[in-house]
Amino acid sequence: MYLENIVFDSVDPHTQGRFWQELLGCKFLGEEAQGFETRLEIPGGPTLDLCFQRVAEAPGEPVRLHLDLLGGPEQSQRAAQAVKLGARRGGIRQHDVSGTVWADPGGNAFCVLENRPYSSTGPIAALPLDSADVSRDAQFWAWLTGWNQSFAGQPGSLRHRSGHGPLLELHPESEPKGPAKNRMHLDMRLESGDDAQVIAEEIVARGGRELHPNWGELAWRVYQDPSGNEFCVLPVAGGGNDD
Repeated sequence: MYLENIVFDSVDPHTQGRFWQELLGCKFLGEEAQGFETRLEIPGGPTLDLCFQRVAEAPGEPVRLHLDLLGGPEQSQRAAQAVKLGARRGGIRQHDVSGTVWADPGGNAFCVLENRPYSSTGPIAALPLDSADVSRDAQFWAWLTGWNQSFAGQPGSLRHRSGHGPLLELHPESEPKGPAKNRMHLDMRLESGDDAQVIAEEIVARGGRELHPNWGELAWRVYQDPSGNEFCVLPVAGGGNDD
């Protein structure tokens, strides 16, 4: 099982997807009426797909997951290119705070880090995720992803075993989560030999829970981590199933 997707809910997945593709230098995978997909390949590290799925209404709160981008000349140049491409809803908004905070065409905030000691991450430096218990959730996500504890960042920082690619950073949440659906979430992908039911039982044993949304028949299963962050477990690639 491995981390495969960063998923965005979007009312306009094509505009939002193209924005991120240009900003990060991703490889186009495909598009259809209900979505857009693009791929970020980290040299020597993981491959992450950014998936933009259409929703009927603009996503609201809560914001439990966002992207921190690596700063520097290349990232600034990409940001300028994305602006020129015409981000919708007034374009990217910059705020005068510690670091640089922007908003993508769908209103998702992201940071551009200028003075943080990240290396070999690729354009995404980190994936900050809200946590009610950083130590507990770091153990949960380390098991789920197979990523290792990183001592270069926060106490709850995890990194792909290659030592390359973004950090998954667990940050203390400012307030308890409500029932609203995450506007961004992560997808895990089963590998050949994984037993989906055993993994489901282990997720629960480690403090997570399975959700059963009324979305019709799904090829994947939906869960929450111990702090209530949604994630999905997808079937084996190439037509396998998770039964």
